[in-house]
Amino acid sequence: MKALKCLMLASAADCLVHHFPTSLSTGRFQSKLKMVAMPETIQLASDEAAKQTKVEKIKLESGALREPLRTEMQNDEIFVTQEGYQVLKFHGSYMQDHRDIRRDLIREKKDKAFSFMLRLKVPCGEVPPELHRLLDDISNDLGQGDLRATTRQAWQLHGVLKGDLSEVITRIMEVGSSTVGACGDVSRNVMTSPAPKVSKPYQYAREYAKIMAELFKPQTQAFTELWLGEDKVAKIEYWRKDIDDEKVKKDAISDNGRGIIVDHPTEPLYGSQYLPKKFKIAVTVPGDNSLDIYINDIGLVVITDEAEEELLGFNVMVGGGMGRMHNKDETFARTASHLGFVGKDDISEVCKAIIAAQRDYGNREIRSNARMKYLVHSLGIDGFRALVETYYGKPIEPWRDMVPWKYSDWMGWHEQGDGKLFLGLNVVQGRLSDTQEVSWKTCLRVLVDKYELSYVLSPTQSIVLKGI
Repeated sequence: MKALKCLMLASAADCLVHHFPTSLSTGRFQSKLKMVAMPETIQLASDEAAKQTKVEKIKLESGALREPLRTEMQNDEIFVTQEGYQVLKFHGSYMQDHRDIRRDLIREKKDKAFSFMLRLKVPCGEVPPELHRLLDDISNDLGQGDLRATTRQAWQLHGVLKGDLSEVITRIMEVGSSTVGACGDVSRNVMTSPAPKVSKPYQYAREYAKIMAELFKPQTQAFTELWLGEDKVAKIEYWRKDIDDEKVKKDAISDNGRGIIVDHPTEPLYGSQYLPKKFKIAVTVPGDNSLDIYINDIGLVVITDEAEEELLGFNVMVGGGMGRMHNKDETFARTASHLGFVGKDDISEVCKAIIAAQRDYGNREIRSNARMKYLVHSLGIDGFRALVETYYGKPIEPWRDMVPWKYSDWMGWHEQGDGKLFLGLNVVQGRLSDTQEVSWKTCLRVLVDKYELSYVLSPTQSIVLKGI
């Protein structure tokens, strides 16, 4: 991992010395202590680069997520190489083989039946009617006939052939949606409560989930170049109308001079290698834990003034994640730790600082230990807070008291708060399809077409129809 090259808060110095003794002994960690630290720009040493995983090297050599994917999409093969596969993930797709016929093909010594899964970026899980109609049509015409909901409030299309990828992604972009940020070592789909309530706290949660989605999307033009062509521009995504788009763009590249922004012409926040692994953010309101807020890399909880419900800021938690590998005790699930409270004017900068800390000190040598939860666990929450503060430049305030958490899957009928209702419908295993028993997929299409219904995908892989 990169050596810490910053001045830490005195209270966390012993912790950091314990976890990074080699860096300190070689002089790559400045020993002079101040209450607020100023990290220097550091280059990755050649010996550290040699230790990095193959995936890290592929990212570094991809030309901001272009190659070898661009070349491989022009050949006649029905698959992409392992290198192309790793880059393709950043474009929102995974290559798969057909599980139902895999054994027969192996037995007959034939090639695998390759197809591709596409995952959409759907901040807050909100799906407008025009997007649903497109996905329904594409799944029938160019997919395997169904739609699959994820636990991060997004749709997946399965069974797309390599030769159809360009058409599918182009059509998704042209309707004002995207697959960018749905997969890969970047911030993934940003979640919030699926309840479409109109109270101010819920509105703030949805607004800032969309802000985070835009703030941390990759800046490379590889996506439009590969799928739309270099002379075309993607349609503005539908969720950006709900946020101050220009302010978010400025926040994404604003540099406080403390090491958050790196010297890279394309990716000022992610750099040439992006993050060590996927990164998950969720936003909710006090009491509503319908999205499992503690299993995210960053969890934000809206804090408002009790009298007027005006936004004050956010309680911030860090370092959650459920993944682990079988029989590998060095991998483990972890619930997020409380980092503290951050005012509304500083939340973007603090979240950038958190991502910068993971970018610079996350484990790029062992991919199974690359998630931020291992960095938080290694440093402890006090040490990690001190590290974040070196990028942020100010102390983070103490965590603020909140009402107890409750869980609801929001199925059934509920009031939105504006005289309208919303209805949660369970989708078994998140598979939206027509069967001999029930034509779920056709039914939803009829409802969307007849009533111009928008809906929200839930963390339980189900659907919440809103505005009824």
